[in-house]
Amino acid sequence: MLSRSSFTSLVVGVFAVYVAHTCWVMYGIVYTRPCPIKSDGAAGAAGGCVWPYLARRPKLQLSVYTTTRSSIGAERNIDLVLNVEDFDIESKFERTVNVSVPKKTRNNGTLYAFVFLHHAGILPWHDDKQVHIVSPLTTYMVPKPEEINLLTGESATQQIEAEKQTNALDEPVSHWRSRLTLNVMVEDFVFDGSSLPADVHRYMKMVQLGKTVHYLPILFIDQLSNRVKDLMVINRSTTELPLTVSYDKISLGKLRFSIHMQDAVYSLQQFGFSEKDADEVKGIFVDTNLYFLALTFFVAAFHLLFDFLAFKNDISFWKKKRSMIGMSTKA
Repeated sequence: MLSRSSFTSLVVGVFAVYVAHTCWVMYGIVYTRPCPIKSDGAAGAAGGCVWPYLARRPKLQLSVYTTTRSSIGAERNIDLVLNVEDFDIESKFERTVNVSVPKKTRNNGTLYAFVFLHHAGILPWHDDKQVHIVSPLTTYMVPKPEEINLLTGESATQQIEAEKQTNALDEPVSHWRSRLTLNVMVEDFVFDGSSLPADVHRYMKMVQLGKTVHYLPILFIDQLSNRVKDLMVINRSTTELPLTVSYDKISLGKLRFSIHMQDAVYSLQQFGFSEKDADEVKGIFVDTNLYFLALTFFVAAFHLLFDFLAFKNDISFWKKKRSMIGMSTKA
């Protein structure tokens, strides 16, 4: 049978292993092992390297289109809402544009945003080195009912009408996402072709240039910034709605962390979390500094350990107690 000291050491040891494993997992997310490069600049022997296309400093253009279809093949039935010529990946910006809302979208349909990053002066579907990403600009949610002041002396008839109006709002309707946050990974990072991170790999598009393989600019849409407070109800009389497009560069470590957090929120929604419930989870990562969030995790973990040890000591105390001499009735 384990003694008290050995049991406490076992608990502390398990806790230390848990904290170390968590730190190792987080380190593996934010740190990516680069491809080994020889002194002459050639790729290492481990499967070759995947080089960044942005290192060639191409002249790029950013184009944002809207359409009611989830896929497009040519310049048909789409609207250009934003065109940024001489796009500088190092410079952040924020622009607000008015987007025409089609009749299909006003009737609870979906409107998609197609974001293209392509060579300047060339249409996206004529550029074989373009990258694009799709994001819905609408979502379904039960609208928040207007607050009713019951102390204003309304008549019974007015209260009944207000209750009917509130009950009519129980059905989900289309809401407009008024913000679209874009990121481009700007690090000239050389990936190891034999061990590409799975989270980033699905955002990568690779091309063969000569004897080397390059990955095109990694374009990413930050879904965590889509908050419930920014949603707007789409009425059938609405013909235009504002869309704020913001851009900022992102590092590889932060990109991988954001992908994992977005996947976690998506998994919660698949398990039945509503848009409002998922928004509270998003607020943990968007409204809180990441360093403060990590500190909160460690404080909570140590608090749990101390609570467990204190509970263990209480059990040991009462287990060894043979009489109630010196103890109060409350104790």
